[in-house]
This record gives sequence, structure tokens and C-alpha cells, in this order.
Amino acid sequence: MEEKKKTNPKANIRLMFSFLDGAGHFFVLCILSSLLASLCELVCPKIISFTVDSVLGGMETNLPPFVERLVSAAGGTASIRAHLWIVAAAVLVLALFMGIFKYGESVFNRKGSETLVETVRNRLFSHLERLPAAWYTKHQTGDIIQRCTSDVETVKTFLSEQLTSILSTVLLIVLSLFFMYTVSIPLATVALVSIPVIVAYSAVFHGKIGERFLYCDETEGKLSAIAQENLTGVRVVRAFGREIYEVDKFTKQNDLFADAWIKLGRLMSMFWCMGDMISGLQQMIVMVYGTVLAVRGTLSVGALIAAVSYNAMLIWPVRELGRTVSEMSKAGISIGRIGDIMQAEEERDAPDAVDCDPAGGIEFRDVTFSYDGQTDVLKHVSFRVNKGETLGIIGMTGSGKSTLAQLLCRLWELPEEGGTITVGGVDIRKIKLASLRRSVGIVLQEPFLFSRDLEDNIGIGFERPAAHEPEIMEAARAASLDETVEGFADGWHTMVGERGVTLSGGQTQRVAIARLLTANPAVMIFDDSLSAVDSETDAKIRRALYEKTEDATVILISHRIQTLMAADHILVLADGEIVEEGDHAALLARNGIYRRIYDIQTGVDVDGEGGEA
Repeated sequence: MEEKKKTNPKANIRLMFSFLDGAGHFFVLCILSSLLASLCELVCPKIISFTVDSVLGGMETNLPPFVERLVSAAGGTASIRAHLWIVAAAVLVLALFMGIFKYGESVFNRKGSETLVETVRNRLFSHLERLPAAWYTKHQTGDIIQRCTSDVETVKTFLSEQLTSILSTVLLIVLSLFFMYTVSIPLATVALVSIPVIVAYSAVFHGKIGERFLYCDETEGKLSAIAQENLTGVRVVRAFGREIYEVDKFTKQNDLFADAWIKLGRLMSMFWCMGDMISGLQQMIVMVYGTVLAVRGTLSVGALIAAVSYNAMLIWPVRELGRTVSEMSKAGISIGRIGDIMQAEEERDAPDAVDCDPAGGIEFRDVTFSYDGQTDVLKHVSFRVNKGETLGIIGMTGSGKSTLAQLLCRLWELPEEGGTITVGGVDIRKIKLASLRRSVGIVLQEPFLFSRDLEDNIGIGFERPAAHEPEIMEAARAASLDETVEGFADGWHTMVGERGVTLSGGQTQRVAIARLLTANPAVMIFDDSLSAVDSETDAKIRRALYEKTEDATVILISHRIQTLMAADHILVLADGEIVEEGDHAALLARNGIYRRIYDIQTGVDVDGEGGEA
């Protein structure tokens, strides 16, 4: 279960702006283009006002000095009245420039947004690749995917649209009010009153929309998790006839998801409706009041047309500003969810970390470990494996066998008070992770195969597996995989499907064994990696492994005694403790747990039932 965390707004803001690296200049150019387009648009009403009042109406108007010079250059108002195409040409030129700037705004915005989303996804994926295994146990895969897709798109939309919109909108509001004040101070004052009202009610809705959107986002994450679990576990669902149950489970979650978004839609509709109502009321008041002023003669017709035009330009950005404030709540939630990932601590090497040298053997000293900080899975475990030796580990399910292997690979970190694990006499906490994992390879109890062909899966450690075919074939033969592959229609180019879904359990384990042998690390750990193969194949693989791993340090974890019989030293675990140890003969002579397991397993074989007890 994922832990709830308090969001850090300042950290989220810093994170959001850090995503603008490489894209910021595009957004600056976008805002600049928007400003220039707005200036062209704002000048048009001035031209119309001048044409109506001075050119057509013959009224004396006060014009800025540079405009006076332009009018004089055109021959004065009388000449312009005789050649109205000049006014049309001026409007057309402004429209042309406005179109160019709008085009620039769109292009720069697109470049900025795509560069932004590329940066976010690359940084997210890179960070996820470096997070420890413990982090993934607390987060569902579907929810992680949803954060990397839906939440990234929400942040992209905010930064590429809402953030640039806020800046350009504020500029447009200021400029519209400025031009409107130059036309009519009373009308501009009336228009200004609506701005704080819209901003105030937007702030009220901001929190409510944020809460609803967080619930929607979490609901979508749970829905994605259910879909992901069923797609990857489709064989289990089919095998146990759980299709109807899983469909019902998905349907219920989907209903919750749809209902959450419907409720959010209602809240947003109410917000937009109120904004439209306030905006419409403001436009009506400005129009009525401006008409009254015009009838009284305190405002010219041209000035009224210009004021109404400026008010129309003003009210749209004010409404947009209100909507943007509400959208900020969505972006805040999404950046917070992404921030939870980005702020998670990566696996890091110690400042004085050194390369791994497994020549000195492996030693566990008084190792105690707990996954949850309460129940110890391992209790004061101590043992040593010298270079080139083979260690066997056997024990009941839950006795801590796999935990030993994962601690050695640092898939889980051993706490300082939990004892020490050394490789070559060096504490693994002081060994570089990359070097440690190159030296210590593991075949996990549940091996994972990628959705690629067999050759790529076995040679995944090579940049170009096809160039290392001899090594891959040799490892496959050692894993007793070559004869099986010959029976496939596409041979080594057979696609294994997602997570190896097209292969049997035994075939999957053998591919994973071949993959480890191809990497040829100095220390090899086989975590119950022959449990799904038959006894004859098990024996064949073990013989090949002993030949292939002659110089390697090998740790064999198994429930089968026959897999461990040839080991130099064998540990018997129970409840996280070593209860017996020695070689095969010594353990049989003790008549303890190991002997009882041996008798049960060989007794089953004698009865002809086969397999493992």
C-alpha cells in the first residue's frame, strides 16, 4: 500500500520549473509573440475609433504625436476620407502581422511543450530505473504508469498552455485596461470592477477542484493497476476461472472512476457557468453605461465602439485567468504525484565506495533483517563462502533463503544495525553497486523475461546479442535449452511474449539460467531456479553447471536435496536462523531436519510418485 505523503509546494514549484530546462526559451518566445499579437489587436479599435470620429465624423481628436505624423504623411483626414482604402490597408497590415505573431506563438508553444514532455519523461524513467526495490513494493505498477502518462500530460498542458496563458493574459488585461482608460475613464473603471470578483470566486473553487481532481487521479491509478495486473496475470485468471470476478472488479472501479469525473465535471461546469454569468453581466453593464454616456454626448460613437471592443478583449482574458486558476489545482496535484517519484531517494554509492573484488570470498556476520521493521526475517545469520566453493541453502518456505540472496545483491539494503555482509573482505555498503552487480549475478525465484526473442533475452547483457551467438549457444546448452529451442518454429528468434507468457515455467527458468551464464559473473546465485523442471533435466543442468561454473563461487538455493547434494557446504534455515550446517554426509549423519527432508523426498521417489515432497 502506498503511503500518503504531505506535499511540499515549494519543492513542487522548483521541480516544475526545473522541467523547463531546454524548453524555457521557446515559452519566452511564445509569450513575446503573444504580446506582439495582442498589441496589433489592441491597435485596431483605435483605428476604427479614429475613422468613425475624425475621418467620417469630422471631429477633432487628440492623437499621439507619432500618429499625427502618420496622418499628415497620408495627406490629413480629408485625404484619408477620400481614400478610405488607406484605413483598410492599415487594418490589413495589422491583421497580417497579428497572424504572423499568432503563428509564431503556436510554433514556439508546440516546440516548448514537446521538449518539456520529453524532458519530464526521460527524467522520470531515468529516476525510476535508479530507485531501490523497496520503493516498488509500496507502489502499484499501474499507478506508476498513470503518473508517467496522465499526470505528465496534465503538467505539460499547464506549463505549455496555462502558464504561458497566465503571463500573456495578465499582459493583455493590463494593456486592454490601459487602452480603455485612454478612451473612457468611467467605462474602464466599471470594467475593472469585475476582475477581483472573478479572481475571488476562482480562488474559492481552486481548493475544491484540487480535492476532486486528486480523487480522480488516484481512482484512475487504481483502475490502471487492476488492468495491468490482469494483463500480466492473464494465465492465472484463466486457470482459476476468475474472469467474471475480475470483470466485476474492473467494472466497479471503472464506475467509481467515471462517477468521480462526472462529479468533477459538475463542479467545473458550475465554475464556468458562474464565470460566464459574471462576464455577461459585466459586458451588459459596460454597454448600457457606454450608451448612456454616448446619448448624453460625453462619449463619441467612435469612442464607444473602441471601448466596447476593448472590453470584449478584456473580458476574455479575465475569464481565462479564472479558468487558469482552477486548472492550477489540477496541475498542482499532478506535479505533486510526479514529485513523490522524483523526491524518492535513488540507490547511491557511498562516497568512499570501491570496486568489487570477490576473490576474498563472501561472509555474513550476525545478519538480522526485517522488511517491515517489526518481524525479523533473518536472525543473527553468520556463514562464509570461499572463492570457488559451492554453498547450498535449504529450508521451509519463508525461512529467509531468498532474502539472503537479495541482500547480497543489495536489492534490499541491510541497515547499519543489521550486521555486515562482506565480499572480498569489504562491506557491501562500501562497494559500488554497478561493480557489485557485475560480480554477483542472480537467477531470481520468479525470473522475468522481456517481450523479445530468445536470443535477445539470453544475451541481454550484450549491446548486440547477435554478435555474441557462440557465447549464447554455449550458455543455452549448459542450461539444457538447446534441444527445446530446436523444436520451436522460429528457433532462437522465437518471441517469448510479455513476461515469457509463451514459455512453460521450466523453460522460463532455463532461459534465465542461460542469461546468467552468458554474463559469467564471479559469484552466481541460483534462487530455487530449477524448481519447475523435471528431475532428469535438473540433473543434466546441474552437471553442466558444475562444469561451467568450476571457477565461480556458487550459491544454490533449493527445496530439493538432490540439487544441493554435491555442494561443499549446506545451510539449513528455519524461521530465519541457521539450524544446521555441514556437507551432505555430515547433515545426514545428524538425523536432524535435513535428514527428515531427505527421507521424505527419497521416500516419495521410491514410491514412484516422483517430484518433490
